[in-house]
Amino acid sequence: MGHEARIEAIVARLPEATRVDIVAWDGEPTFRVNGKNFVFADAEFTGITVKLPKEEATATVESDKAVTPCGYGLGKHGWVSVALPTKLSATRWKQVEEWVRTSYTLVAPKKHARQVLQEDGIDDEQMPSLRCDPWVYQGRVSG
Repeated sequence: MGHEARIEAIVARLPEATRVDIVAWDGEPTFRVNGKNFVFADAEFTGITVKLPKEEATATVESDKAVTPCGYGLGKHGWVSVALPTKLSATRWKQVEEWVRTSYTLVAPKKHARQVLQEDGIDDEQMPSLRCDPWVYQGRVSG
């Protein structure tokens, strides 16, 4: 399965997530929920951009050579670009899925974010603090 199909499969499991190819950007795909982007991809899916909690974004950029702050001033708001080389390990795909799901929960309506958080084992008592302090959400996947 190629990168495009894998990203689409991850997104397909998120409530009301849709793909929109941006004609003005030469058809580059975005993935949205409720009209808000949570993933940007290049046309070949050699890289994606996702939103992470600011603290997690900073730590990820510092510790992962394949991750850089997004341009256009978005990096200061937690958006990071992730290079996707041709071959990715299963562990890396789990990390990519975590980042996509985290990005989704940061932009999705609370009802949908809550559903995804519950699927990921975050209980109701933790959820209010996650919505206020979402960096706690990191670390669902080890490796």
